[in-house]
This record gives sequence, structure tokens and C-alpha cells, in this order.
Amino acid sequence: MEEWLGKRQFDFICSLFGLAVLSPVFLIAALAVKFDSKGPVFFRQERAGKGGKNFLIYKLRTMVKDAPRLGQHFTTQTGDSRITRSGAFLRKYNIDELPQLINVLKGEMSLVGPRPEVPEIVKLYTKEQRKVLTVRPGLTDYASLEFRREGEILAGSADLYGDYVNKVLPKKIELQLKYIKKQSLITDLELIFLTVSNILGF
Repeated sequence: MEEWLGKRQFDFICSLFGLAVLSPVFLIAALAVKFDSKGPVFFRQERAGKGGKNFLIYKLRTMVKDAPRLGQHFTTQTGDSRITRSGAFLRKYNIDELPQLINVLKGEMSLVGPRPEVPEIVKLYTKEQRKVLTVRPGLTDYASLEFRREGEILAGSADLYGDYVNKVLPKKIELQLKYIKKQSLITDLELIFLTVSNILGF
């Protein structure tokens, strides 16, 4: 489906403004990551974007160095031993996701849209589910709000992969398809407001 008229321009202006205004937060968070544990400040991971084209998503590192080699890399349970002290705080307030404004600025992502999955999970999509790939992935949407505490939902799971694929993923995609059908400037503004409110605890 086509994005609403002016969405890309809206994303570009807002991401540029956000990067400028939030630069002090980036700096403080980056220093916290750097001095808390060994490894790079940023974490980059391949995700599936619009049309199934892969890109590298940016995050502040919240786990120990080489964490993907030490466990699952498509989702994380609450209490995962790989999460650093600073990482736990950054995750709580979604500060680790802020570098994705760079992805938005580059046009790989949108402020609002389906959260991008790793390619190995996208390979499991049905024909209907692949409709989420017809738009640019985003920082937030209905699914992001519903599963903001995904780590808590999956906490204690004995089969993290199976529980995510069979229980969480179908509901996520259902909500993502809901966004695609309803997408508009008003919908995007509403979702941005709800996301910020949830993060700040309003």
C-alpha cells in the first residue's frame, strides 16, 4: 500500500530535529555504554525493510560484546544475563532505540510503521503476512505499544524461539497490518503521542 502523501518529508524533518534536540541524551548514553562494559557503543543488526530489502538497524549497545553469538538475537527475555547495567536502564526508557532516527533520516525506516524483523524470521511469513513489507518499517506502531514489555511476556520461556514465532509474532503482524490499513498523518501523530506517553509513564 502507498504511504500517505508527505510521510517521507515528515519523517525527514522530524528525525533531523530529533537528532539535533536529543544529541545531549545520545552523548550521555554513549558514555554510559562505553564505560559500563567492553565493546562498541553502537550495535548494528541486519533487518528486513520495505520490499524485503535488508538494511542495518542502529541501536545503542545494551548487551555484552558478541551477545548474538551467546543466545537468541531476534528477541530478549527480561532478566537475560547478557544485558549490561546501563543496558537495562536504556531498554527501560527505549533510549537504546534512538539511533534509529539515523535510519529514518536515511529513508530506511519511518517514524511509524511495522517494527523490522531479522531476515530469518521474515522467511517464516505467509503470503498475507508479507504485506507488512509493503511499507517502510518504523520505530513504533500498534504492535510496538502492545508488546512494549515483550521481554516480560517471554520471561521464563523454555522455548523462546517457539513461543515467539507461534504466540507473539502472529499477533504482532495482525496489529502491523491494522496500521497499514489505517495509516495517515493523524494515525501517525496519535501513535507517536501514545509511544512517548508510555515511555514517560503518563
